[in-house]
Amino acid sequence: MTGMVIGALLTPCNVYSGLKIGWTFNMSVAAGLIGFAFWTAAERSGFGRPWGLRENNINQTAASAAASIIAAGLAAPIPALALLTGQTLSFYVLSFWLIVVSLLGIVVAAGLRNQLLLRERLPFPSGVVTAETMGEIHKGGEEAHARLRLLSFTAALSASLKLLVTRLNVGPLAPGLQATMTTESGRNISVSASNLGLALDPSLLMVGFGAIAGLRIGVSMLLGAVIAWGGLAPLALSYGWVQPADGDAVWFAPLVEWLLWPGATLMVTASLTAFGLSMIRMALQQRAQRMDDFAVQERPINMRVLLAAFVVVLGLSVTAQSTIFSIGLFEAVIAVLLSYVLAVVAARVSGETAITPIGALGKITQLTFGAISPGNVTANLMTANVTGGAAGQCADLMHDLRTGQLIGATPSFQIVAQVFGVLAGAFVAALTYLVLIPDPQAQLITAEWPAPAVATWKAVAEVLGEGLEAMPPGAISAIVIAAIVGIGLAVAEAFASETWQRVIPSASAIGLAFVIPAWNAFSLFLGAAAAAVIARLYPEWSKRRIVVVAAGFIVGESLAGVIGALVSLAG
Repeated sequence: MTGMVIGALLTPCNVYSGLKIGWTFNMSVAAGLIGFAFWTAAERSGFGRPWGLRENNINQTAASAAASIIAAGLAAPIPALALLTGQTLSFYVLSFWLIVVSLLGIVVAAGLRNQLLLRERLPFPSGVVTAETMGEIHKGGEEAHARLRLLSFTAALSASLKLLVTRLNVGPLAPGLQATMTTESGRNISVSASNLGLALDPSLLMVGFGAIAGLRIGVSMLLGAVIAWGGLAPLALSYGWVQPADGDAVWFAPLVEWLLWPGATLMVTASLTAFGLSMIRMALQQRAQRMDDFAVQERPINMRVLLAAFVVVLGLSVTAQSTIFSIGLFEAVIAVLLSYVLAVVAARVSGETAITPIGALGKITQLTFGAISPGNVTANLMTANVTGGAAGQCADLMHDLRTGQLIGATPSFQIVAQVFGVLAGAFVAALTYLVLIPDPQAQLITAEWPAPAVATWKAVAEVLGEGLEAMPPGAISAIVIAAIVGIGLAVAEAFASETWQRVIPSASAIGLAFVIPAWNAFSLFLGAAAAAVIARLYPEWSKRRIVVVAAGFIVGESLAGVIGALVSLAG
């Protein structure tokens, strides 16, 4: 119950940030801190009993399951479907869909636990970090309370800044730079830094994400913003590939309709290349890693129960696809079976690297159904939704199971907690999405709601559904160049030494900067740079505190944004 409540509070943060930048935050540590603080205070007040480590693990499992519900489609395929077809889902239908997609991932993770954790002993780094952090929290002393105070302060600071900026209607602050260019047709147009989004945003959300992402990602985002908004955007305007918007407003909407093609290509090619190379590497290497630093309690899961769950979830998913989206029986069954296979792949990759390739796996399904059901945009998007959502929930549970394994928790209790967390998260996430985005076609892929993941999924579906005619002028050449760069950088990173991997730009981060306002990329870079400087000057403080500070920035602004939307709706 504690995990469901905390998860319900944290879920809107991931919905908000997912639609803003396409990224979400793992809420395991934040949920553990909040749960520990609440029950410790209750115990001291005489209203509760001691809050144990394993109880907190169940809390953290449920809360992270709720917060990760965004992977079930709210930040990409569901909004993309609304943009392409106009189809929107009611609150109850949307909640049901999110639950069904997530249950697929839970069943796969439960079946993989014995193989990946007990036999192959994959590390699942995020689970190890969570276990270590939870252990430190429950050792007692001042450390846990210091982290909680810092989390509360940074969240309050971020929320206050967001509310103040909204109240005063302060937008991104741009320098007064302006230039006049002559287009290919001989027309003179005046372009300012403000038109291109070359500004600084008074927001701490992206600063927090930058602190977590690290300097390599931050520099890559800065590089991508300079290339896209400082170079390609003026080029597209001068060649007449993009028509400027009227007035002095930010020209994000018309420019991103062109920039998303090279940007999405960079992200897709880099993700698929890195994913393919990682699978080859894993197939060639024998895994015999053991985590000797922790006592492992081997508690296998009942496979009969899992088989029954598989049958039930298969039926639910096929029925949901058929009734909600009119997807044929054959396509629906193939989507579920493919989801099981690709969720296994996601769990293995996440177990090795701590990175879950949801986007890449979704693109594999989109390409598959582009061949099976050409021209069917709904089937293309929503079957990929099943795959990506199942993969995300599967990876989330696997990391939580790893945490539980290290502290001696009972896996069946964790799986039940994951299910209840999904139930809480689905209803809260559906409500949050519908409140924030009542009109997807008018609100999304704008400066206010860039929704980069939506733009990417939409672009792939358009090409597979309409062919090259869906692309604007000049986009094909940009796509070819972006594909070469994306593949090249992914290959270089895969074969480089650890030292060089830190300096090779991330193609995915560069591509992401193409489809979000430049000011978001600048803020993310500032957060990454600040975190790097602090880590150099105060390494011990940084190790213990920087993630807490970043989490506060993210949670504070996200909750303030959601509350602001609710107030606007009520008023």
